Amino acid sequence: MAEQIRINKYISSCGFCSRRQADRYLEEGRVTIDGETAGVGDRVEPGQTVCVDGTKIRINEEKIVIAFHKPAGVVCTSSKKDKDNIIDYLHFDQRIYPVGRLDKESTGLILLTNDGELTDRILRGRNGHEKEYEVTVNKPISQEVIRAMEQGVPILDTMTKPCRIRKLGERKFRMILTQGLNRQIRRMCEYFGYRVLTLKRVRIMNIELGQLPEGEWRYLTPKEREKLEKSMKGQKFYNDRAAADERID
Repeated sequence: MAEQIRINKYISSCGFCSRRQADRYLEEGRVTIDGETAGVGDRVEPGQTVCVDGTKIRINEEKIVIAFHKPAGVVCTSSKKDKDNIIDYLHFDQRIYPVGRLDKESTGLILLTNDGELTDRILRGRNGHEKEYEVTVNKPISQEVIRAMEQGVPILDTMTKPCRIRKLGERKFRMILTQGLNRQIRRMCEYFGYRVLTLKRVRIMNIELGQLPEGEWRYLTPKEREKLEKSMKGQKFYNDRAAADERID
């Protein structure tokens, strides 16, 4: 670090958490710079000591990104208060945290990283990143319903963005979304009188779940990392607090 940097960016660059989580810590008075309580908007200079809850943090040189096939029952949180949290499940030997979320009952691909900047850019809903899901519902679904869902559904006091759906069977389809409203797919299906039986995420941008077994993880390949980071290049960071609790399902 050769110059001053905003405290929330510094914390996320350390791989401690995302920028928006760092803002929460700052608002709660849990961050210090050289022993003094830091505030949102403060800047860190070279040589200064930053602590969160009394623990000194520093910028990580090695950026880690892994792909994990989340089983049902695992909760996508780094909070140790939840006994089913994803961090305890993985027992990874370095501090990482999930990029977004999948509902507890949902399965499939989720990324985990120590790169706060990457996390923030992937989660910006306005960036329009694709996420693909495989869905099974409780009764046959018609092409008319699929076309209607593709055009947008009124849920959570808003209209969902247009999406793409490909029917795989009488009760099964694949859906590609570019947003992540709370329990979006389940709510969209419920609007038309359907109940989701299984929901599995199979792709995030260029990262495919593929044949990764449930409960297993892998490092992203150099080619995957390169393509992912290239798609992030030049994106502006948006401090959108409305997306702070984004749940992608």
